[in-house]
Amino acid sequence: MQPNPERFLADLHALRAFGAQGKGVVRPAFSEADIASRRWLAAQAEAAGLTAQVDAAGNVFGLAEGKGLLLGSHSDTQPEGGWLDGALGVIAALEVARASREAGGPPISMVSFQDEEGRFGALTGSEVWSGHLPLHEADQLADAGGTTFAAARAALPGEGGPGPGAFTRYLELHIEQGPVLDTAEEQVGVVTAIVGARQFTATLTGQQNHAGTTPMALRQDAVRGFVDFAGRLDKAFAPLVTPHTVWTIGALDVHPNAASIVPGRVRFSVQWRDASAERLADMEEAARECLAVVAAETGIRAEVGEAWALAPTAMDPACVAACADGATAAAAGKWRRMPSGALHDATNVARVLPTGMLFVPSIGGVSHNFEEETREADLVAGLMALGAAAAQLS
Repeated sequence: MQPNPERFLADLHALRAFGAQGKGVVRPAFSEADIASRRWLAAQAEAAGLTAQVDAAGNVFGLAEGKGLLLGSHSDTQPEGGWLDGALGVIAALEVARASREAGGPPISMVSFQDEEGRFGALTGSEVWSGHLPLHEADQLADAGGTTFAAARAALPGEGGPGPGAFTRYLELHIEQGPVLDTAEEQVGVVTAIVGARQFTATLTGQQNHAGTTPMALRQDAVRGFVDFAGRLDKAFAPLVTPHTVWTIGALDVHPNAASIVPGRVRFSVQWRDASAERLADMEEAARECLAVVAAETGIRAEVGEAWALAPTAMDPACVAACADGATAAAAGKWRRMPSGALHDATNVARVLPTGMLFVPSIGGVSHNFEEETREADLVAGLMALGAAAAQLS
């Protein structure tokens, strides 16, 4: 089985044309461009001798005859996305499946999961496919404009489709979306685990008042309380974290958000990610304690609202070993084992199938951006590492 790099790159650029805007791509789930690209992908699968199927969630499969590996990723994009995020893994899967069929090799199937980027939820297609999210619940999800998943998927009718029992293992090739491989001038990353994540939304409520007449000592300024919390958070996390741990205050809503009013309320999100479930729990305890201290010292009311947690996901040892062998064959001396700091469809698939992942570098660590790019030599190295791992696991 020998994947064809030229054909792979040509197909990757062909997929790029659907929703292209400058260097980037705008192809949100179930958009006109997304639906057109999925129909094109199904046609490519059929032309490769695979059986194309679209399931009820909009996941597109190219199925080989017989039970074997499933390879893939997603082909929807962020509202302003790069051309490789997800698409790389889908086209690499198509090429490896096609090469195996041409060589009379083992059955290898491909998939493009739907709505990985979260127009409606997050990793929605693979969450439905893995059984973690019932379709009737997914149908109630709505995008920012109020369109429901049920209404959107009606534009790409599908039913049935294979379940996890049709496959033996799952492999996903993806761009790193971070700077580690590019900085180290390495070509391939073998993912050992996908980090877990936790998040809560907090609200600090003080006293809205006149900015000119309220003495500083008598203020209950919600923004000042927030600044106090943010500083305490970094100090509280310092003894708990590793260089790979990350945390973000990513959404901030100040009320009434006026220059001459002491802010009365601040609502914000706190999210943190790490490969250790124990560390994630310790960080949550520390974050909640920081809120409690701010409330006690300032008189500002602190409340924690919506919260969620996603456990870290370890990759299957046999898949990791095969991916390492594939990386050695394709990029000897220029690969490493590493965690994934981003979530991927592999997170959901790992619930139901032994799963492995490979990364290739993102130039400058840039992703979710029209400027996202990877060198062709690295794209091909990732393809060949995937092909070698798939051959070994088959």
